[in-house]
Amino acid sequence: ADMSVEFFGWEVQYDDDQHLAAEQEPKAGRLYTMYHGTSVSQARNIIAGGFRQSPDGMLGPGVYVSRNPRKAERYPLQAPATDKVVLKLRVDTGRVKRIDTDNHPLQKTWHSHGYDTAWVPPNCGMKAVPSGLEEDCVWDPSKVEVIDVTRAPDANTQAELKGLIAQQQKGKRAAAAGADSCRLCKRRADSAHPVERCWGCGKSICTYMPRHQC
Repeated sequence: ADMSVEFFGWEVQYDDDQHLAAEQEPKAGRLYTMYHGTSVSQARNIIAGGFRQSPDGMLGPGVYVSRNPRKAERYPLQAPATDKVVLKLRVDTGRVKRIDTDNHPLQKTWHSHGYDTAWVPPNCGMKAVPSGLEEDCVWDPSKVEVIDVTRAPDANTQAELKGLIAQQQKGKRAAAAGADSCRLCKRRADSAHPVERCWGCGKSICTYMPRHQC
């Protein structure tokens, strides 16, 4: 029988930004959507210069975030609604330690035991979390990136903050473009990517290309 093949190639779909239910434990090496509540002025500072570690807290030093936007909307606790902002984040949790009891032996020392994030699951009964809402503490501020604003006091403030985020993202893209990258897949390359010749069309292809069709 005569068999003809009209398509050569592949297509890859990247699923880097994961949405977890509050009770699901985050997995190492994945990126997750989370939220952080802050004031208007602090939101500007965070967008412009990134997060900084809180010197202390229920889980010790780190950046306090939650995958539950209702948790983030409560902060800052004493601030009026006219000074509350919720930032949407992309978080690399790394290795995660579950903290689900009061006076947990690693409650504030989890990082010294090799963990990157402490996770308090929802409704775990800890007196330190009377709301029962999920909470995370990320040790390294560079692992937390602002990607959007989901709440602001008014439309003008929200538009301003979104504009600042867009400027930061544009700068990061420009910096990434200036780094060494593969001429075929356009992805950053610390070393040369393997290049092959497509047996369908004969074009040079990089095996890291997300899509090739001929």
